Amino acid sequence: MTALDTAGPAVTAGPAPSRNTKHSARRTTRKWGEISLFAGPAVLVYLIFVLLPVLLAAFYSFFNWNGLGPLDRFIGLDNYTRLLADPVFHRSVFNNFFIIVMSLLIQGPLAILVALLMNRPLRFRGLLRALIFVPYVLSEVTAGLAWQILLQSVPPNRWGPFDTLLRSIGIENPPAWLADQDVVMWTMFGILTWKYLGLAIILMLAGLSGVPEELYEAAALDGAGWWKTQWYITVPLLGPTIRIWAFLSIIGALQLFDMVWIVTGGGPLNASSTMAVYMVKNGLNVSQIGFGSAVAVVLFLISLVIALVYQRFALRRDLAGAITGGVR
Repeated sequence: MTALDTAGPAVTAGPAPSRNTKHSARRTTRKWGEISLFAGPAVLVYLIFVLLPVLLAAFYSFFNWNGLGPLDRFIGLDNYTRLLADPVFHRSVFNNFFIIVMSLLIQGPLAILVALLMNRPLRFRGLLRALIFVPYVLSEVTAGLAWQILLQSVPPNRWGPFDTLLRSIGIENPPAWLADQDVVMWTMFGILTWKYLGLAIILMLAGLSGVPEELYEAAALDGAGWWKTQWYITVPLLGPTIRIWAFLSIIGALQLFDMVWIVTGGGPLNASSTMAVYMVKNGLNVSQIGFGSAVAVVLFLISLVIALVYQRFALRRDLAGAITGGVR
């Protein structure tokens, strides 16, 4: 019997890693490296300037804190209890939702109508589009101060420019636009419509540019008039644009602050206060940072819930259509 016969079974090494496996691992590492390189700064900015302030606000809301001293007066949910029991906060929430509802009912249809009219061949169409967009380009401070000057009046001796114009055409007793509790929110809605309608019109015009001309030609061959063509072809195809505009309008109305703060300051008697105005007046301006943080948390939660619900039920088709599978 030879040595080879008495030796145990030969031990063989496992299969060497294939070249494809090494290449796949290298490609995966490179892919995640590229994702980290391009998305890393944005994620870092999001964490520092969005997520961290939200967490800090939630933390501060459990304290009675003026923003300067130590955080040693823990009061639990007292700030939230005080907030939810305050009728001024209830009025602020109502005003935010008033702007939301009126924007969806008036601004949206008005923007669609103007966009449909301006989408037709018109002389000086480019100039008209630019003029409509000018109010949106103006800063909120400039626009707010301008409207405050136009609408301020001290009857019976001093009349503002707008009231002077109304009196010249026979309206002798115009309402107190910024001083009447029953009128001030309608005034603010008119100012906001003037300011932001241009953006809505530009968005609608951008959506109209994606409607195929063949559909209009087919409708014309079938004998459909202009209004019927817009109602059955244009408006349905504008659906994604309308939903995106509505989402932006809702979030903007919930966070409304600057125009109200400049024009009315939330007055008279908190009649035009919004949640953001309430937060500044009852938090920052009176050194109650803990209470102001509670208001900020409630505003964030309301906005988050509405955004998630809207995305789930209104934007679901648009988001599903935007998701595509990887190339195989």
